[in-house]
Amino acid sequence: MLLHFLLLNQKCKKRNRDAFIGVNIGTDLSDMPHPTQVVALLKAQNIRHIRLYDADRGMLVALANTGIQVIVSVPNEQLLGIGQSNSTAAKWVSNNVVAHYPATNITGIAVGSEVLTALPNAAPVLVNALRFIHSALVASNLDRQIKVSTPLSSSIILDSFPPSQAFFNSSLNSVLVPMLSFLQSTGSYLMLNVYPYYDYMQSNGVIPLDYALFKPLLPTKEAVDANTLLHYTNVFDATVDAAYFAMAFLNFTNIPVVVTESGWPSKGDSNERDATVDNANTYNSNLIRHVLNKTGTPKHPGIAVSTYIYELYNEDTKPGPLSEKNWGLFDANGNPVYILHLTGSGLVLANDTTNQTYCAAKEGADQKMLQAALDWACGAGKVDCSPLMQGGPCYEPDTVMAHATYAFDTYYHQMGKAPGTCDFNGVAAITTSNPSHGSCIFSGSFGRNGTSVNVTAPSMNSTSSGSPLGLWRGGVSTSILLLIKSLALSALFL
Repeated sequence: MLLHFLLLNQKCKKRNRDAFIGVNIGTDLSDMPHPTQVVALLKAQNIRHIRLYDADRGMLVALANTGIQVIVSVPNEQLLGIGQSNSTAAKWVSNNVVAHYPATNITGIAVGSEVLTALPNAAPVLVNALRFIHSALVASNLDRQIKVSTPLSSSIILDSFPPSQAFFNSSLNSVLVPMLSFLQSTGSYLMLNVYPYYDYMQSNGVIPLDYALFKPLLPTKEAVDANTLLHYTNVFDATVDAAYFAMAFLNFTNIPVVVTESGWPSKGDSNERDATVDNANTYNSNLIRHVLNKTGTPKHPGIAVSTYIYELYNEDTKPGPLSEKNWGLFDANGNPVYILHLTGSGLVLANDTTNQTYCAAKEGADQKMLQAALDWACGAGKVDCSPLMQGGPCYEPDTVMAHATYAFDTYYHQMGKAPGTCDFNGVAAITTSNPSHGSCIFSGSFGRNGTSVNVTAPSMNSTSSGSPLGLWRGGVSTSILLLIKSLALSALFL
C-alpha cells in the first residue's frame, strides 16, 4: 500500500507541476461562433487547455499551431460502433487525430461522456472502445503523447461522505475494474465530472451553500472524516478524495484524477434560486484559485487536480431546465456573463473583454521581495511613485503591499499589459478586482491629464539597472531617491 501511495504521489507531483484550468466547449448554440472566433477568444483569455465534445474538423484546423492542448471526444452516439470494431476505431483515430497531429496539440481522447449513467446499454463495450482507440494510437506511435480515458459522473460514487468510506456502485464493477486496469497500465488518468451545484441542490439543505461554493468556513463548520480525521472545507475536495478512496477500495491506488467538468449555472428556473450570477462567479473564481494555487485535497495536500470548467459559452438551445442553458462564462458574442474575481491566477481567464485587468501584489508574498520589486518599479521601472509620498492620494494605507500594488499596476499599464509585465519575480499577479480606494484611483494606462503614457522600461532582470537598493517610503523626493539609487548602483557595478 505504501509503495502504491508513493507511486501515486510521484505521478501526481509530476502532473502537479503543470496543474491547469481548462474549459469545455459545447456547441448547442443557436448562433455558434465560427471556429476562428472561438480560437481568438481562447487566445485572448489565455486558455491553454480545452475539451471538445467531438472532433470537429473546423475546430481542429483552427486550433493548429496555437499550442492549445486539446482533448477530443468520441461522441456517445459513435461509441457502440467503435466498441464493436477495431477497424472502426482505427479509422476514427486516423481521421480525427492523426490527420491533425502534431499541428493541433491533441493530448487526450475522451471516449464517450458519462456512459455508465447516460448510456448504460453501451457500458458493455466501453472498455473495448478504450482499448481499440488506444491500439490505434499505438499503431501510429502516439500512445505516449495522447492519453485515453472516459469521463465518469461522480454520482457512481456511493456513500461519498465521509470520503474514506466511499465506493463505486458495485453493479458497475464489471466495467470499472477492467477500465481502471486499462487506465493504470496505459499511464492515463480518471476523468471525473464534479458538480457541487447538484450535490447542494439534491441535499435538501444538508449541504451548506458556503461549503459548495468554496467560501471560507469556521473550523467548527468544516466537515470531518471520522476515520481519517481529515477536515473538508468544500464539496469539490470531498468528491475528489471520495474518488481516490473508491478506487483504493478496488485496489487501484496510483491513478490520478482530472476533473473534466465542474462549474455553476448563472441563471435558473424559479425552483433553482441558487443558480445566480453571484454564485456562479464565486464558485468558478474560487475553483480557479484553488486549482492554480496547488492547494490539493486533504488526502493529497499540495497535489492540485487539473480541472476543466463547464463551460465556455452559454448553450441556449440545450434542452432541460433554464440552468442547463446558463453554465457558460461567455455569451455567443464573446461577452463575459460575469467578471471573474481572480487574483493569483496569472492571465488565464481574466475574462473581462473590456480589458479591465490590474496588477496587484500577491497576498502572503515575501515582504523583502515585495520591497525590492517596489523599489525597482519606482526606480529603473520609471513609474511615477509621487502619489505614494506622505500626503499623496495613495500614501494610505502606508504598507509595502498597498504601495507595491500601486507601483506594479502603473508599470503593468505603462507597458501595455504585455505578457510578463505583472510578475515582479513572482510577487505580483493579474486581478480583475479594481484596487482603487478613496482618492487613490488606479487610472490604468492614462496619465493624470487623460493622455496615454508611452514609457519604455528595461527588464527587471536587466543587469544594466541591477537589483534595486534601499527602501521606498513616503516623504522622500523621487528625484533624490533615484539619485541615491544611481550612485549606489554605480558603486556596485564599477
